[in-house]
Amino acid sequence: MNEKVLIVDSNQKRISPLENILNNAGYISVTSTDPMTIRASIIVTNPDIVIIGTDFPDFDGPDLCQRIKKDPLIPSVSVILTSSVRDEIKIAKGFDAGAVDFITEPYHEKEIEARISAHIKLHSLKKQLENKNKDLESVVKEQNKTITEMQMATIFSLAKLAQSRDDDTGKHLERVQKYCYSLSSALSEKDEYKNIITKDFIKNISYACPLHDIGKVAIPDSILLKPGKLTPEEFEIMKTHTTKGAETLEEVNKRFGSNDFIKMGIDIAKYHHERWDGKGYPEGLAGENIPLSARIMAIADVYDALSSRRTYKDAFPHKKCVEIISEGKNTQFDGFLVDTFLAIQDEFALTRQLYGDSATFTSLK
Repeated sequence: MNEKVLIVDSNQKRISPLENILNNAGYISVTSTDPMTIRASIIVTNPDIVIIGTDFPDFDGPDLCQRIKKDPLIPSVSVILTSSVRDEIKIAKGFDAGAVDFITEPYHEKEIEARISAHIKLHSLKKQLENKNKDLESVVKEQNKTITEMQMATIFSLAKLAQSRDDDTGKHLERVQKYCYSLSSALSEKDEYKNIITKDFIKNISYACPLHDIGKVAIPDSILLKPGKLTPEEFEIMKTHTTKGAETLEEVNKRFGSNDFIKMGIDIAKYHHERWDGKGYPEGLAGENIPLSARIMAIADVYDALSSRRTYKDAFPHKKCVEIISEGKNTQFDGFLVDTFLAIQDEFALTRQLYGDSATFTSLK
């Protein structure tokens, strides 16, 4: 028998009888007369049962039990309270505090053995159940991770298919993912955003940003692939890719359950063409009324469009891209985000080199 019982009581004379009973029954007993060390004693010895006296001169046994039960660093343990006299109020308070039993003197050997044995078995079953629950949680978490990865791969593939209609380089989505990750990570280190841009925010925007132009599947080729300038009527049709993309994702969100990255995808799809000065589309939002994720995406998307070759233009060098974005500070773009972009612009240039055709892009010149 390897079960351990920790006995804590201010009076050694009350400890000794219990210790003798437990040792005779084959349990390993650990004793202490100092309630101040009970936390450390539990963590170090990891007992199956803790027996606490309620007659401390400066401590209340039920309160001590409650502290143990609420301490997140103390492992799960069954607590039995003891007293020299039977006190109904103290007994009730002890059970409310989380104790599993209350024993009063004089101690009867067979009764103590039976009670301890029963609680040891219950504690063992509880630990087995907790371990099984942890194993089950681990399995479910792993399965959810696999499902999520499959969903991400599927959604990214659909976004990739939509983008392939007007993306000459084929790496636009990969690049904007890196841009959004770099910019949001840099913002998370600023005092203004450290409590807003969390790890989950960065993860979600990395998943969601490839969905920004998914609404382009509804735009006719004659408009989407037109090499020249769009007519006012054609441009109005082109602008609908924002609302059509958002509507598609909203339907996904309704049918398959709410998801944080899909919610962010809706904001990005709908609002990434809004402007800080309110002159964008589709709703003419201005300033911080534009979702932060969409403001980040706006810079990433414009940088990639400027640095990429299109049917109607050649790729601009990095320096020119930076100049154009700088000129849009506080008009097209959030000024604080532009300043952050300027501080990490080399990361954008490097991403463009690694995920693009270097023949059509001039880095850092």
